[in-house]
Amino acid sequence: MTLEQLRVFVAVAERQHVTEAARALNLAQSAASHAIAVLEARFDTPLFARIGRRIALTEAGTAFLAEARAVLAQAARAERVLGAFGRLDRGSLAMQASQTIAGYWLPRHLAAFRRAHPGIALQLGIGNTASVAAAVAGGEAELGFVEGAVEDPALEVRPVARDQLVVVVAPDHLWATEPPRAIDAVRRTDWVMREPGSGTRSVFEAHLRRAGIDPAALPVAMTLPSNEAVRAAAEAGLGAAALSASVAAPALEAGLLHRVTLPMPERAFHVLCHRTRYRSRAAEAFLAALPQATRSPPPTSSV
Repeated sequence: MTLEQLRVFVAVAERQHVTEAARALNLAQSAASHAIAVLEARFDTPLFARIGRRIALTEAGTAFLAEARAVLAQAARAERVLGAFGRLDRGSLAMQASQTIAGYWLPRHLAAFRRAHPGIALQLGIGNTASVAAAVAGGEAELGFVEGAVEDPALEVRPVARDQLVVVVAPDHLWATEPPRAIDAVRRTDWVMREPGSGTRSVFEAHLRRAGIDPAALPVAMTLPSNEAVRAAAEAGLGAAALSASVAAPALEAGLLHRVTLPMPERAFHVLCHRTRYRSRAAEAFLAALPQATRSPPPTSSV
């Protein structure tokens, strides 16, 4: 039994005429007659009785009509559900992002997507680069956004933006008045750092290694789990900090931090996707709306 056979049966029952039903369904009369004949033969039960030039439902046909209408109505509802997902009228999208991206870069893109597709429920988890990559690899999130290096071969990694690291200190720190002249000065002051696995820390430490400095040689006064905590500790004078320019900007503008003129690297923000797992229409639409990698706005100048 097929939905097409049910549609033909209901159309014939409502019009009590095979030719009129076939015309309404844009079918040949022979096709409509065949659909009814197949149903009757399969269940060895007549559905219509001929009365002159017209037909009427049998007792079995009358009972079957209510069920056929219910099945067609349910099928129409199912089609509308799938159609809504295809049109992005409904659905969900689970994402994870590192703290810097979740707090300073991603919100405007989430807001723009929400305005374009209000029926899509967005879910965002926040972690460090390592935990975000693990979430995408494990299927907990369709998309991940990180600033650190990711080497997992199961993941596709694509740059979507550029960011600048800056070194900042409290206004009463020695470096605020006597800035260091070379990168090796990092060994001679205390540091406030993000936790291992953080993209910010990974990029900073990789920069030190390229300069011939072992990150383990830095005197780390405190390790903290968030950008805001690191920024607050630097403001309090606990040590220097390497932060995203976006994270440091509010404190620089307020005069709570001073930017040190040590050369720091740019880094890419990346989106992560699983290479082989099914990708929803919502995820595809979100990816399509993202910009190509661009340079971040210049950081606020030091005070």
